[in-house]
Amino acid sequence: MKFGMRVRGGLLATLILCGAPVVAPVGAMLVSSSAVAQTVQSIVVEGNRRVEVETIRSYFKPGPGGHLDQGAIDDGLKALIETGLFQDVRINRAGGRIVVTVVENAVIGRVAFEGNKKIKDEQLSAEVQSKPRGTFSRAMVQSDTLRIAEIYRRSGRYDVRVTPEIIEQPNNRVDLIFTIQEGVKTGVKSIDFVGNVTYSSYRLRDVIKTRETNLLSFLGSGDVYDPDRVEADRDLIRRFYLKHGFADVQVVAALTEYDPERKGFLVTFKIEEGQQYRVGSVDFRSSIPNFDANTLRNNSRVSVGSLYNVESVEKSVEEMQIEASRRGYAFAVVRPGGDRNFDARTVSVVFNVDEGPRVYIERINIRGNTRTRDYVIRREFDVSEGDAYNRALVDRAERRLKNLDYFKTVKIATEPGSSSDRVVLIVDLEEKSTGDFSVSGGYSTTDGALAEVSISERNLLGRGLFAKASVTYGQYARGYSLSFVEPYLLDYRVALGLDLYQRQQLSNSYISYGTKTLGFSPRLGFSLREDLALQLRYSIYRQEITLPSNLANCNNDPTSAAFNPSPAYSNATGTPLAASTNGLGCYVDGEASLPVRKELANGKTLTSALGYSLTYNTLDNNKNPTDGLLIDFKQDFAGVGGDVSYLKSAVDAKYYQSLVSDIVGLVHVQGGILNKWGSTDLRMLDHFQMGPNLVRGFAPNGIGPRDLNPFGTQDALGGTKYWGASLELQMPFWFLPKEVGLKGAVYADAGGLYDYKGPTSWTLTNEVNVPGCVPSTVNPASAGTCTGLVLDDSRVVRTSVGVGLIWQSPFGPLRFDYAVPLTKGAYDRVQQFRFGGGTSF
Repeated sequence: MKFGMRVRGGLLATLILCGAPVVAPVGAMLVSSSAVAQTVQSIVVEGNRRVEVETIRSYFKPGPGGHLDQGAIDDGLKALIETGLFQDVRINRAGGRIVVTVVENAVIGRVAFEGNKKIKDEQLSAEVQSKPRGTFSRAMVQSDTLRIAEIYRRSGRYDVRVTPEIIEQPNNRVDLIFTIQEGVKTGVKSIDFVGNVTYSSYRLRDVIKTRETNLLSFLGSGDVYDPDRVEADRDLIRRFYLKHGFADVQVVAALTEYDPERKGFLVTFKIEEGQQYRVGSVDFRSSIPNFDANTLRNNSRVSVGSLYNVESVEKSVEEMQIEASRRGYAFAVVRPGGDRNFDARTVSVVFNVDEGPRVYIERINIRGNTRTRDYVIRREFDVSEGDAYNRALVDRAERRLKNLDYFKTVKIATEPGSSSDRVVLIVDLEEKSTGDFSVSGGYSTTDGALAEVSISERNLLGRGLFAKASVTYGQYARGYSLSFVEPYLLDYRVALGLDLYQRQQLSNSYISYGTKTLGFSPRLGFSLREDLALQLRYSIYRQEITLPSNLANCNNDPTSAAFNPSPAYSNATGTPLAASTNGLGCYVDGEASLPVRKELANGKTLTSALGYSLTYNTLDNNKNPTDGLLIDFKQDFAGVGGDVSYLKSAVDAKYYQSLVSDIVGLVHVQGGILNKWGSTDLRMLDHFQMGPNLVRGFAPNGIGPRDLNPFGTQDALGGTKYWGASLELQMPFWFLPKEVGLKGAVYADAGGLYDYKGPTSWTLTNEVNVPGCVPSTVNPASAGTCTGLVLDDSRVVRTSVGVGLIWQSPFGPLRFDYAVPLTKGAYDRVQQFRFGGGTSF
């Protein structure tokens, strides 16, 4: 960082910039002893234009008797200089009087900025102290120069040069111009860790926000050196170790050094890990009469034998304090304590419940919300004005406000109230943009090319509402959706969501038919705990199948002009005896499976269903998890009106665990069952369809029950039961920079889909010589049964092994998989390579 000063003009600027002393000459300071007898009223002021005489005299403070001694005159001289109003101040004695001669500082006519492209004039004007029509001060200009350079430094431009220019104007006025050479951004060239033994440097780079500069750094700003961010990274590292049992950890220093050769900063974190502790015992103590602290045991998230986790302790304290408040102990304070056993490497955790000071909330003042309504902020508090002050509830409110993602910064502080037992909560906020417009694109081996345009607003009209509209158009999938969420229904912490959607799935190489779906779904969401959520929903949608005409032109009616059966097929067993195409007529160009044609014949079908989802989530990171458990259990009950009825249940569980050398283990278990109820048959479309979403290495709709009719398209029909299990190891590429975001995976999958319970036959007349039809035993020329379905529903366990490439790219998450099936059904369809991903820009 370099800065200097240039001058255009005459003596005024020259004196300022050359550092001309603004003190009286030695001779002038030697006022004769007779000056001691002078008073303030005997001071004569010369040279002043804007500053009043009495204002200048007020800086001279007389002693006893109203007389000025030498010390008072010296103090007045210093005080006048420190005001910054004057270029020069001199004191002389003339005719028994004290003469104060001043040269006033110029008035600033305008403040301008030249050369700034990355930071706007408005931002810089708000930061500098020199203002138009204000008093010019050399010290202030130097301070403003440093401030501008600091602003650029915060944005990563350490090579900035700021040069102030002073242009003299008539009538003792000056124009102030800051000429800026912005330079280029200064990145972080390396991040190193010293003293880390348990966790590798590769793993710790996941914890911090600062990133090393790489080829893709232009898409983000994490690699720009920011001392505040580096300091925050120290705390992130410390919190990470405390979460994993290292109660004595210290991040001793975060050292930064600029390397002129590499033109960037080298950052080094020094860590003292200490020992890893487990919880030896958990105890509860209370000093409040008639309050049994052991009753709070169910609110503790700390268990004996587990790793000591500071976050679990903090959450336990919060929940215990809230529970005590609910029981009428509004001023109860829970304070955790711990005794280390260095030999056993355990911590004995004690939760002490004490009576806190009786302090009430007088007011909650909210500042900085220029757009968001006050009530949107206040409803995140579980306390209101007049309630007992509870720090745990205030901390929870601050966390909730941050999670809204409406504000850049959120800070809640306290100020003294009107009395000693009153406090005022000050909520300082800084709004940020909450609207999003995105154009998304992607490609997968399942859905082909896909594009989406969407517009959303997280804080609609400043009322905390969410709204989104999107349109999708792809190779095989098209549609639109409208979503709306009211997070506080009737002022309760219950989220109401409304979804309207239309989807069209086109036929492709995996399915012979297309589907059109138009639906509406209201839902209610409840947060039972921070890690447990419940959603209730109602869905009503209309669905129909579409087929190319050549796949639905055989109606099994001998009187049809299109019907031309072959005598080479038996009409007694319904089983073809030969594969001759002679005389097949409409079957020559293929025919969709019977369940598909039945859906086509049924036309538009209405489904009305009630459902719920229960989600348990303890993942450390939802986008890139390395530890924790995610369980999702769903049930849908169709038959509340509509044309179909069923009970569908599904569970999906994923468990992540960090292993050695930054390798993450994943255990994935899933299963589902579809049950019929009532007199309505199950539709094929309501069955589970599985492929790589269950066992990788198989095509979409590639496993499970299948129609083997050689006349047809051999469609996958789905099943009513499925299960799946996967073991996966995810590992980084240690030879690549962490910031590239690449990691590999090896996995083994197993699963099964079976028990098709959809339509298998229909009744028709004149079934003579119809392939797949069994005639009536009473009258072969009358009504009979036509199966039209040769079904494979074997209970084969499908297994596969494979490798994958996972890339958290700037263009969105991408994944490439290559899997080899080990066991499969005779008619399963294989797809060894699979790719999927997308982006928003």
